[in-house]
Amino acid sequence: MTRVAVVILNYNGEDFLRRFLPSVLANVSEPDAVWVADNASTDGSVNYILSLGEQVHLHQNKTNLGFAGGYNEAIAAIEAEYILLLNSDVEVSAGFLPPLLAALEADSNLVAVQPKVLAHHNKSLFEYAGAAGGYLDKLGYPYCKGRIFDVVEPDTGQYNTPSQVFWTSGAAMLIRREAYLEVGGLDAHFFAHMEEIDLCWRLQRAGYTLGYVPESTVYHVGGGTLQTGSPKKTFLNFRNSLAMLVKNHPSKAWPLVIFTRMLLDGVAGLKFLTEGKPNLTWAILRAHGAFYGWLPRLIQERKALKKFNAQPHTTVWKPSSILQAFYLQGKKKFSEL
Repeated sequence: MTRVAVVILNYNGEDFLRRFLPSVLANVSEPDAVWVADNASTDGSVNYILSLGEQVHLHQNKTNLGFAGGYNEAIAAIEAEYILLLNSDVEVSAGFLPPLLAALEADSNLVAVQPKVLAHHNKSLFEYAGAAGGYLDKLGYPYCKGRIFDVVEPDTGQYNTPSQVFWTSGAAMLIRREAYLEVGGLDAHFFAHMEEIDLCWRLQRAGYTLGYVPESTVYHVGGGTLQTGSPKKTFLNFRNSLAMLVKNHPSKAWPLVIFTRMLLDGVAGLKFLTEGKPNLTWAILRAHGAFYGWLPRLIQERKALKKFNAQPHTTVWKPSSILQAFYLQGKKKFSEL
């Protein structure tokens, strides 16, 4: 069995593969294997992968299954002790993999880790999708060391200490394949966005921990598939966030949490209207409609996931409300929380 399989999910990303796959091949040594899981691309991606010969393995999904479903299909088929989920728009640095692997092998309860994620366009800045490790407040709003909402910090070494985190970035995550399969992998219903946070929450409920390894660094373009401000991205984020809360929130008052979030979503929708972005307001309304359609299934999943609560639950909220800390208290950096 392969020790580490680097799995890059691709959908019509030939340009990114040509730009960034060489950096992966240059920094992943045998017997580690590099795979591209292709979601039925219609560009030249597959031909490019095949042109690389034995350097890269190809797993072809028959349709575009999204980020979640595409990875689930590939990871089920690829036998390896560890899987590195790596976005196609990520440039890796020399020696990025050994520190991640060493962290997992030093702690059997640690099941997923991420590197420091910096912005490809400005390598002195943290990148939105993961930065130095992710956290969640009680209403399900995600943020990171190095990034709160849309405010990203420069990397001055302030987060160079390894630490336990709430979620690890799907842009670059090394995970034990056995644990991934144990908790059901990524939720394929999500398609994309919030799916790695949902996965990490379930891993914690099963008693595992997740970590950030600053000795490893990657550079992420971000928005390679869906740009910031995209109505589809807005729809997926708002719908999936609510779904994740129903499935995982530990409070018996979770309906109140959902109600509060939906009210705040309404505030966000009004803000988009005042900014001249009615398409984003409509995306939020559609997300709420889709969420209502999902609700009966989500409640059943919530009941089924209670089996993981028999294990120690490591979920820690810090702070209880990132909205309050950011907007009312003016705390724009993780170090200020």
